[in-house]
Amino acid sequence: MAASGYNVAGVRAVQDGHPQVAVQKFQQALNNDPSNADAYYNLAATYHQMGKQKGDKNMLHQAEQLYNQCLDQDPNHTECYRGLAVLLIDTQRNQNAFTLMERWEQRSPQLADPKIELARLYQEFGDKENAKNELNQALAVDANNARAWAALGSLREQSGDLGQALANYQRSYQLNNFDTGVGNRIAQLQQQGIQSEVTLPPNGGTQMAQGANNRQRY
Repeated sequence: MAASGYNVAGVRAVQDGHPQVAVQKFQQALNNDPSNADAYYNLAATYHQMGKQKGDKNMLHQAEQLYNQCLDQDPNHTECYRGLAVLLIDTQRNQNAFTLMERWEQRSPQLADPKIELARLYQEFGDKENAKNELNQALAVDANNARAWAALGSLREQSGDLGQALANYQRSYQLNNFDTGVGNRIAQLQQQGIQSEVTLPPNGGTQMAQGANNRQRY
């Protein structure tokens, strides 16, 4: 079985509530492909989850090492940056989490993802203005980034700007209609009688379905 197959099997084991089985599968993925960033990420996320549930500092330390090994293999692995930032916050190192994202943004200014993830941190800590600035910068880099539009919609909704939030969600969904969470937000706002404040442009391209998910997401 290829590394991707072990990753998929491991994710399924986590979803079924068998993290120890998942660890074995992810380790097999690494044995098969020692440079597989997703396997490092999946192992890290599993140890992170178990460490939090059990209050086990050793597991959390192991998770942190694995997140960093993931980034050694793929310096722009978005889920890994997010997982490591969450772990840093879980272990009372909030400023380290911000520094992690800021340095990623500085190293990869051409990418939208670092700006989106930094915006997520700002939003979680109540700094909506900086979050909005980061998302606007993300859209300046990639105007068709569905995640950035969805995140901007979430900010607008939190601020009570529901018409603009709906427009942002609709733009996101137009770019990626596989995101059921965004679809649900659109439906709920429309049920409240909210109307979009802007006219949406026609969709210029076809959205392709992604392949089998071989990464855990928390």
